[in-house]
Amino acid sequence: MSALLWILTATLLGGVLSAALASAFLLLPAARRNAALPQMISFATGAMLAAALLDLLPDALAAAGPAHVQLVGACVLAGIGLFFVLEKLVLWRHSHSEDLEEIDQLRRQAAGWIVLFGDGMHNAFDGVLIAAAFLTDVRLGLVTTFAITAHEIPQELGDLAVLLHAGMSPVRAMVFNLASSLTSIIGGLIGYFALRHTLGVLPYAVAVAAASLIYVAVADLIPGLHRRVDLRGGIWQVLLIGAGVAVIVAAQRLLG
Repeated sequence: MSALLWILTATLLGGVLSAALASAFLLLPAARRNAALPQMISFATGAMLAAALLDLLPDALAAAGPAHVQLVGACVLAGIGLFFVLEKLVLWRHSHSEDLEEIDQLRRQAAGWIVLFGDGMHNAFDGVLIAAAFLTDVRLGLVTTFAITAHEIPQELGDLAVLLHAGMSPVRAMVFNLASSLTSIIGGLIGYFALRHTLGVLPYAVAVAAASLIYVAVADLIPGLHRRVDLRGGIWQVLLIGAGVAVIVAAQRLLG
């Protein structure tokens, strides 16, 4: 089997598998799924912050090198500014009322699209990593694909929670989440045909992807969590945020 065929097969199966395992949540009865959604938002908050700050940004900094640390930081800052402006445009375009509930719903919808954008870029970068591994050795490519797929499952679950929170139907959320996962195929093709040129740009694209996760977690998810002010609910939120961080860290060590 050629390296290109290995890369296409691995990125396709890895993207489908990670999205499918995360989508198993949709098999729960609607009442139980709706009851679990607030807990999933807490988990998603921790998973997104951990993925951005403990995975994506360190990778971007390592790939860019010490001489370009400030440029990576500038990309994060520009990304946060970009997503703020995009969300503001969504709110301005669709609502001129003072209805706080309507504005809140629009913010959740904007957060869903921002997450899809960031996750798509992240998965494309994973596809490049898979391509680089297969171009080095088939065995290394298989191990890398397995590790990346295991790493993606908790983040895909968190993304799915954000899409449901944004008001998408379960089927639509599943389809969009799958489409975001399959950008790894595009990354694999880019990695195969133009690896050297691509790797020079990727650290900064990854920094923007990290910015999208940070922005959604801090600007959209955490304010919603603060609406629950009872002590028991707050304790559960902290524990679930910690669980999201712990799962990403565990998956990161598996990848390492």
